[in-house]
Amino acid sequence: MHNIRRRLVGALCAAAVALGVGFGAGIPALADTGSSGSSGSVEIYLPIPTPAGMQALSAAMTQVGRPYKWGGTGPWSWDCSGLMQWAFSTAGIRLPRTSQEQARVGHAIPLSALAPGDIIIFYRDASHVGIYAGFGQVFNAYGPNGAPIGFTPLNHWSYIKTIRRLG
Repeated sequence: MHNIRRRLVGALCAAAVALGVGFGAGIPALADTGSSGSSGSVEIYLPIPTPAGMQALSAAMTQVGRPYKWGGTGPWSWDCSGLMQWAFSTAGIRLPRTSQEQARVGHAIPLSALAPGDIIIFYRDASHVGIYAGFGQVFNAYGPNGAPIGFTPLNHWSYIKTIRRLG
């Protein structure tokens, strides 16, 4: 089963390159248009980071150890969405201010395609956001006030509302 999965991912990556699809972009699936003229296409996402996501992750990680502060927008303290907003701005991407608004930007990504640089919105009320750093770790600003920001294991979170890919 593992070899089949590896070959499938390899074939999808080769198809992405052949189609000229950028890193982390959706690949439109081929579909019969039928008599109605609708394409019937579906987006397939691969676990490949976007350049913008990697740049944002790199920027966010320069803030390791700075204190969490609710409502913080930097540069000396951050809340979760303020850190994401600033980090993505370094990559030329303007994010809205709150995690609830950030949950609606970019492309929704399934957990199986999670890649470093994707943002993850946590809890049913979308009240927390972090950036996936790879190796099962999320880089995030997480309270209480004064707690140093840094890495939290992905499996620490009980509920993922959505995963978003930007750039």
